Amino acid sequence: MHNALIAIGGNLVADGFAIVEDVLSAAISDLAQCDLKIIAQSGWFETAPVPISDQPWFVNGVLQVETKLSAIALLHELHRIEAEFGRIRSVRNEARILDLDLIDFDAKIEDSEAITIPHPRMHHRAFVLLPLSDIAPDWQHPIYNKSLSQLISEMPEGQEIRRKS
Repeated sequence: MHNALIAIGGNLVADGFAIVEDVLSAAISDLAQCDLKIIAQSGWFETAPVPISDQPWFVNGVLQVETKLSAIALLHELHRIEAEFGRIRSVRNEARILDLDLIDFDAKIEDSEAITIPHPRMHHRAFVLLPLSDIAPDWQHPIYNKSLSQLISEMPEGQEIRRKS
């Protein structure tokens, strides 16, 4: 079995759903059907868009899963689920119904045309690091060999984030 961390978020409501959290919960249910087991789920956080824009705030969280899938197969499943919810990848940092990112996979390091793990910008993003601290406070970045608490203390300024009540 492999251990993976998946960031989940969105700031638009898909047709047939009332709020962003309903979309995210439905995506988690779909993900649970992909030959994986959800081990832990962070709380939800509301986050301002990065970079700052006039988009609606995002709702973000992180999942810890166990899977028999390879990293690339899991990434393909994440992209398939995003597409099912109407995600079209056209412009970086655009508003979106659903964003599923493979953050870490067995603490491996890979950088190829097909996949980059750990996620190349995760260590700069409050919307990944703070939810991750809910479920894996002892996690360490496999490239930088820094603890999660170190990464949080070194985050770039100006990222607005608050725990959703």
